[in-house]
Amino acid sequence: MNEQQVGQAHGYIKAKDKEKLQNRLKRIEGQVRGVQRMIEEEAYCVDILIQISSYIAASEKVASMVLKDHMDHCVREALEDNTKVDEKVQELHEAVERFIKLD
Repeated sequence: MNEQQVGQAHGYIKAKDKEKLQNRLKRIEGQVRGVQRMIEEEAYCVDILIQISSYIAASEKVASMVLKDHMDHCVREALEDNTKVDEKVQELHEAVERFIKLD
C-alpha cells in the first residue's frame, strides 16, 4: 500500500469501540506525559523504563484492536461482496507486517 492509499478508505470503527480506543489513547497520553515529568525530575532510570514499557504495551493493545476491527469490517466486507479482495488481502498483509514488524 502506498502512502496515497493510507486513510482513503472509510473507517468502520463502531461508536462503542471508538470510545474504548479514545479512552485508551488518553491513558497512553497521560503515561507519556508522566514519563516526560519523570525525566524532567531525574527519576530512577529503571522506573522510567517500567513506565515506557507500560505505554508501549498499551499502544500495542490499541493497534491490535484497530487491526481486529479492520479484519472484522473492511476485509470481511470485501470478501462477502467479492470486491477488491486482492487489494484488501494485500492491505491486511501490509498492516500485519507493520504491526508485528516482519521484514
